[in-house]
This record gives sequence, structure tokens and C-alpha cells, in this order.
Amino acid sequence: MKRVVSISLGSSKRDHQVEAEFLGEKFRIERIGTDGDMERMIALIRELDGQVDAFGLGGMDLYIRVGARRYLLRDAARVVRAARQTPMVDGGGLKDTLERRVIAYLEREGILDFRGRKVLVVSAVDRFGMAEALETAGADLVCGDLIFGLGLPLPIRSLPRFQRVAYLVAPVVRLLPFKLLYPTGKEQEKDDNRYQRYYEWAEIIAGDFLFIRRHLPPQLPGRVIITNTVTSADIEELRRRGIKTLITTTPEFNGRSFGTNVMEGVLLTLSGKKPAEVTPADYNRLLDRLAFKPRVVRLN
Repeated sequence: MKRVVSISLGSSKRDHQVEAEFLGEKFRIERIGTDGDMERMIALIRELDGQVDAFGLGGMDLYIRVGARRYLLRDAARVVRAARQTPMVDGGGLKDTLERRVIAYLEREGILDFRGRKVLVVSAVDRFGMAEALETAGADLVCGDLIFGLGLPLPIRSLPRFQRVAYLVAPVVRLLPFKLLYPTGKEQEKDDNRYQRYYEWAEIIAGDFLFIRRHLPPQLPGRVIITNTVTSADIEELRRRGIKTLITTTPEFNGRSFGTNVMEGVLLTLSGKKPAEVTPADYNRLLDRLAFKPRVVRLN
């Protein structure tokens, strides 16, 4: 049985494991949270290195991605160096392929029409492929990177403008401690509603769930959320807050959708290649065979 383990900087309360079969191969998939403790992450990776088929880097990205450019995050690079035998992926390859496909699928199947719809992508550096697909689909797009990532109430209202800003700030941001850029450990459980007006403006909110959850207003009726990693408790919380529809880009296993880093670990294992050798075309061929479809949950 193949084994893929996500070592996450996030809360251990969200840990989960499941067995599943993909293209005739049996997998054990696990998620282990370290409650914001980066040294524990490194220790776990060293302990499991060589014993599992792939690691997923959870709760943090390895790169800031802007178009074809990538900026290595200094903290993430330190974590990844702990894996000397087992390959590690952060989900970026799947975000750039699967999530583009999800936007096209939602349009093609008549589930959502993005033309002229107000869409907030909470972090376009984390979801550049999705942001690009949304703008191509005609969405009225706002990128919230400066708002939710750096605490600057400056919405970026087009993808070309976002790229210009990102090219300027990414070389500096990549050097910052990761905890300043993304909620980790117990910070994930805190609410921050300083910028709820941007949520209230949007009809559709897209991006990483914990980033969305941290800034989600107490009530936001009628909205659509497009995200990935959610638990059963998360779904009930969204229902209480009035969210109309939840769409997850990764499939459901036992009431839980895993992060893109975990699912990219599965695809990497199926490919039989090293991370540096896998291309978007490789991932798309595997996705064609797997026929993953987004989960659409009508909440209210």
C-alpha cells in the first residue's frame, strides 16, 4: 500500500487519515498537524523520511507563485530540506492544473456563470491558476493579497495589476517569517473581521479555507465559497453563517476533503517521477484518468 503523509503547520484538531484506491493502486493518506511548531514539523519529516512514498507540505507554501515566476519562501525551504529521501510537494502543481479545470467544469456544467460576478480571491499568490481561470471566465476579480496577507486595505482589481504588485513585493515577502503571512497553530482559530466589507462586496469567495475562515463575517448569506480542505464541522459552521453553496476542488473522503498538497502527493506517486520531472501535462493526463469532479454542497 502506498502512503502519502501531509505534515502541516496547522492545527492537530484537523488531523485525518483514510484509505483509498486510485488507478488500481491502494493508498493510505494521512494529515498530521503540528500546531504551528515548525521544529516539530522538521522532526516528523526526518522521522518518516524514506518510510513513506510522498510528503505533502501542509499549512504553508514552498513558493510564492506569480505567473511563470516562483519565489522560494525562506521558512519553507528550511522545512523541505529535512526530507532527504522522500519527495515533498506543496500542492502548487495541482493548484495550477486541477483548480483551473474546476472553474471550467463549473461553467461547462452550468453550475456557476462567472461572467460579471464579483469574485474575491483571498490570496492570488496561493491560487494564481484559479485566479487566472476566473478572470478568463469574465469575473469581476479582486485579489486580496495585500488586505489579508499584509494587513493593507488595498484591493487589487485585476490580474495584470496583481502581477505588477507581486513582482515588486514578492522578493521581500519571501524572506518574512511565515507566521506573519498566514495563520498557524492557534491563530487559525481566531476571527479577524477588520476587512469584512470586502467579503460583503463579493458574490463568490475563493481560496484557502483557513484564510477564508479567519476573515469570514459572522453572517454572510447567499454567498458561494470555492475552496479545498474542509471538515464536517467546517461545513456546519458555513451553514450557520448563511453561506449558500460550498464547492471543494478536491474530492471527499469520509466527510473530509484533503488539501491540494496531499492530492498532489498521490498524483506524484502515481506518476513514478520526481517532483522536478513532473509537468502540468503529466498532472492533466492523470486528472483525465482519475476524473476528479468538484464537490458541490448546497447549504442554504
